[in-house]
Amino acid sequence: MAHPTKPPLLAVLIDADNISAKYAEAMFEEIATLGEASIRRIYGDFSGSAPQGWNKDKLAAMAIVPHQQFSNTTGKNSSDIALVIDAMDILHSGRFDGFVLISSDSDFTRLASRIREQGLDVFGMGMRKTPAAFVKACKRFIYVENLLPEQTKPAAKPAQNAPAKSEPAPEQEAPLEDPTKLVIRAMDAINADDEWVTLGQIGQYITAAQPDFDTRSYGKRKLSDLIASLKLFEIKRGDGNQLMVRRLD
Repeated sequence: MAHPTKPPLLAVLIDADNISAKYAEAMFEEIATLGEASIRRIYGDFSGSAPQGWNKDKLAAMAIVPHQQFSNTTGKNSSDIALVIDAMDILHSGRFDGFVLISSDSDFTRLASRIREQGLDVFGMGMRKTPAAFVKACKRFIYVENLLPEQTKPAAKPAQNAPAKSEPAPEQEAPLEDPTKLVIRAMDAINADDEWVTLGQIGQYITAAQPDFDTRSYGKRKLSDLIASLKLFEIKRGDGNQLMVRRLD
C-alpha cells in the first residue's frame, strides 16, 4: 500500500472507444495530482484506423501500453471485457492503491463498485454525457472537457443552407447542480450550530456527496473563488491561516 512519503500507485485503464486522444496530455497531468500512474493501459481494436485518435505515436509519447482486442462480433465489446479482467487481476495483486478508469461507458459501473468494496480508490474520467451510475460509483469523477483550455475547444460550425440530414440525437449531458445549494447543504451537514465552517470541510463533503463536482465546471479554478462569486457567503482566514465560510443572512 501507499508509503507515507510516496504518492499512491495507480493503475490507469483506458477505454479507447469512448474517449478522444486529444485529452491524453491533460488527463495524465490531472492524474499526476492524484498519484503515480504506474500502469498505463488502453483497450481497443488498433488493427485498422486508430480509435478516437489513439495512434502509435500518441501511445508511445504517453507511455501507454495498447491491448489489442479485435472487433469480431457485434454486441458486447470485447475491449470492455478485457479491461475488466485485467482490472480484477491488478486488484488481486495487492500492489496498487487505486484505479483510474477512463471511459464514458456505464458498463464499468459494477467494476468501479467492486474495486471500492476492496478498499481502493477509484477515480473516473469521461465526457459530460457519462451516465450518472458510473459517476456515482467512483470516489471522484472528472469531466475531461474541464481539462482543456477554452481556446482549444472547437468552435461551433455556422449554419448552412444545405438540406438537413437525419442524425441521431446527441446524448444529454448531466445538468450542473446549483452551487449555492451544494454549499448550504454541506455547511448544514458539517455543523448546523456553528456559524463558521472551514473551506476544506465544505470541499470534502461536496466531493464525497457529488463525485463529479469540479469548480472548473462553473468556470472557477478554486472552491474559494466559486463561493466568493455566489455573493451569499463571507470568507475569512481563521486559525492556522485556513479559510472559513459562513452564510450571509
